[in-house]
Amino acid sequence: QVQLVESGGGLVQPGGSLRLSCVVSGFSLNEYTIGWFRQGPGQDREGIACIKKSGVRFYANSVKGLFTISRDNAKNTVYLEMKNLNPSDTAVYYCALGSPWDGLLAYEYDSWGQGTQVTVSS
Repeated sequence: QVQLVESGGGLVQPGGSLRLSCVVSGFSLNEYTIGWFRQGPGQDREGIACIKKSGVRFYANSVKGLFTISRDNAKNTVYLEMKNLNPSDTAVYYCALGSPWDGLLAYEYDSWGQGTQVTVSS
């Protein structure tokens, strides 16, 4: 069955970097879209990056040039590298499975991981 498990979150100082991982099972990365989302306290879930089955990547304007989504098919893992973090990036970060045509809208996605907390603070 479909499973997604995030890891790699934690506490980081402003300007620092983190790499999140999403290990997936029950499906092939080259047949679906995988998205990264985040949700801060009292906020809607925000789509920040996705990678299509072709390998094409899309980003929210707020993270372009700062975050990078990638995948390692052999490890069944999708990554999100985050650089130059600031306190506004504090949120629970989720990975999710979507259909091949899905993008950065949370309601489009079908299955979700449990989330990993990222806290940016000095």
